[in-house]
Amino acid sequence: MEQNKEENLTGKDALAKIREIADEAKTCFFCTDIKTGIPLSVRPMAILQVDDSGFLWFMTSTDTKKEEEIEENPFVHLMMQSGQRSGFLNLYGIADELHDQEKINELWNPSLEIWFEGPEDPKILLIRVEVLEGHYWDNKHSAPVAAFKGLKSLITGKPDHDGVHGEIDI
Repeated sequence: MEQNKEENLTGKDALAKIREIADEAKTCFFCTDIKTGIPLSVRPMAILQVDDSGFLWFMTSTDTKKEEEIEENPFVHLMMQSGQRSGFLNLYGIADELHDQEKINELWNPSLEIWFEGPEDPKILLIRVEVLEGHYWDNKHSAPVAAFKGLKSLITGKPDHDGVHGEIDI
């Protein structure tokens, strides 16, 4: 019985794992102002895209504190969970702020109308995060297999966890 198997992922496998978890999670905790000894700034943000280069894309307003924090220190920490018992992702990266109307139009969806007055809103600011390093925790098999293994553990009293984790390097 294997427990908490380590599988480090690189290249396309790493990108696929990030996409899998991010697509399911849809949001993450986006942390800025990362400095030792002081509280960091944390807020939930919608993940709009994980592109083919592994960049994560977000949309924010030009009048938020995170814009100032990224300008002062571009290092960010992203944390997300895609399921109740699987799909955890912890990413560390560097953020860029961009004003790119073509990319805004590509990423635009109606749910963003809660915060903006359409894709032409001059307050829209894109944030692109390049992943420098990361770690994931997930189930090796599908959720039903993992649930079955968990139920089996409860019945037999013997641990049989389907966990897998590892470093992520795009």
